[in-house]
Amino acid sequence: MMNKETEGITETVCYRRAKLWQIILYSLNALIGMSMYSLMGLASYSASIGYGIATVVVGYILTGTRIFDAVTDPMLAFLYDRVNTRHGKIRILMSIGWVIEAAAALFMFDFASSKGHGIVTFVLIYVVYIIGYTICNMTALTIPPLLTNDPKQRPQVGVWQTVFNYLVPVTLTIVLNVVLLPKFGGTYNQQFLSTAAAICVGVSFIGLVAVCLAVGEYDVPGNFKGLEKDDKRLSLRDMADVLTHNHPLQCYIASAASDKIAQQAGSQAIVTTLLYGILIGNMGMATILNMISMLPSILFAALGARYAGKHGNKETIVTWTRICILLSAVLIAFLALIDTRDIAKMGPAMILYVVLTFLLNGAKMCVTMGDSAFLSDVVDYEMARSGKFIPAVVTGTYSLIDKLVSSFSAMIATACVALIGYTATMPQPGDELTRPVFWMCIFLSYGLAIIGWIVTLISMRFCRLDKTAMRKVQEDIQERKERNRNDRKTE
Repeated sequence: MMNKETEGITETVCYRRAKLWQIILYSLNALIGMSMYSLMGLASYSASIGYGIATVVVGYILTGTRIFDAVTDPMLAFLYDRVNTRHGKIRILMSIGWVIEAAAALFMFDFASSKGHGIVTFVLIYVVYIIGYTICNMTALTIPPLLTNDPKQRPQVGVWQTVFNYLVPVTLTIVLNVVLLPKFGGTYNQQFLSTAAAICVGVSFIGLVAVCLAVGEYDVPGNFKGLEKDDKRLSLRDMADVLTHNHPLQCYIASAASDKIAQQAGSQAIVTTLLYGILIGNMGMATILNMISMLPSILFAALGARYAGKHGNKETIVTWTRICILLSAVLIAFLALIDTRDIAKMGPAMILYVVLTFLLNGAKMCVTMGDSAFLSDVVDYEMARSGKFIPAVVTGTYSLIDKLVSSFSAMIATACVALIGYTATMPQPGDELTRPVFWMCIFLSYGLAIIGWIVTLISMRFCRLDKTAMRKVQEDIQERKERNRNDRKTE
């Protein structure tokens, strides 16, 4: 039991804290997510080499499967609600999901590849993969609210996730492209794809074991009960109720989705080409900045988590979003006032640009720390509001809308580029830097993000789930749980 004096109010909240090793092992979930992400980045090559599918058709398949991926997220909530065993549910669901996605990945890249199968087989395997990925990934998203409800510890989970989300894909890229690819002649062929699949599936299995070890203490039936005496089966009405009456979730969806669509549009290859290939005139600089920004991003993640632990997750999102807007405005002014080609030269322009970019990326990371912990707060708020512990409904509802909205990112980027004349061709490094090209690049790289951050500030203004409100939520949950335990003793 922890007695604290906060803002003149004495509170008695028994916070649930995870051990450090449990947080680290849970964060190794990145071994599952990022290894499969790296492997599926080669899906277009597998489709072409192993199944003879034309490149243009591959694009339609991948787009359609993304929409299917979004639709399956909230469906997991019904499966999550119905899996109740004496061994819990998380380890069972994670294992089932992993087996399905791992088997599908091996069939896609090895067992069924280059065996004379065509588009139907590829699509069916991809659909099976998405089902397994959804079960595994969405179940993993429900773990943080179980691990800890301590407002100072929750953001720390995001720090360790950030560390592994950086390290795992970088390491796999080196292994696959620098070590493995040359051994197969330096080209993507069936032998390379089969070996890459075996490596990525093996790495993901290590992640599965780590997560199962991390949640063993918490994956027990008693931790999945709500505050109501007779928990009923989840229904569509419950899902609709969450979306229409959970106001903090509505605010979070508006905030996160607007930021996501801007981030994904700005990270499209054509936008990177506009910024580094045309404005700055050095495409290699993009890769260099991404590599050397890893350590500063991790340091800012730790800073953001510390800030969130002290001031609350909502305040973290608001404060650092304002800093993001300010730094973006400074960057826009800086780029408008100089010859942007000077950035590619070793000099003051390059140093200032790099510093501003690092600071902006760091501020974004601090927002991410508040975002990741805030979703766990929303899960607890829903439990206090409805009396039901339904984390899969909250995360699945958010993920559905987030993916549907952000799926328009590529279309936004290509449509904007078409407005400045790139209708039949795509931007290429070395193209002429005209004023329309400059300002469209600025809009896609920074302006769209500013719009998303403004939406965040507006939505958070109407969200009352701050640090004080979360303390009351935890107190309410604790009091009602104790009341239920006392009632059961007297029955």
